[in-house]
Amino acid sequence: MKGVEKLSIRQQTGGAVLTVKAVPASSRNRLAGVLGNALKVCVSATPEKGRANAAIAQLLAEALGVPSRTVMLVSRTANPRKEFLVAGWSARQLRDHLAGL
Repeated sequence: MKGVEKLSIRQQTGGAVLTVKAVPASSRNRLAGVLGNALKVCVSATPEKGRANAAIAQLLAEALGVPSRTVMLVSRTANPRKEFLVAGWSARQLRDHLAGL
């Protein structure tokens, strides 16, 4: 994936935190690339009752090859710019893996 060096990824106790630009109600689920300092993630789920947030966490887990319980929303639940924790990963591991996608 191009532009991974621009992503906002920081180390936190327990894992790495990634900034995501959420695009709910899209035609399909996909990692759409880097937008500013965030990973743009499109999901077909609507932003009602946390469905889109859950779909984003699931998509990130699948892309990273980790169990879904490893990826958790940690801030900005109602904002299109969100932060997700990838438990057990370092910021470098996360950045390197996304660079290979």
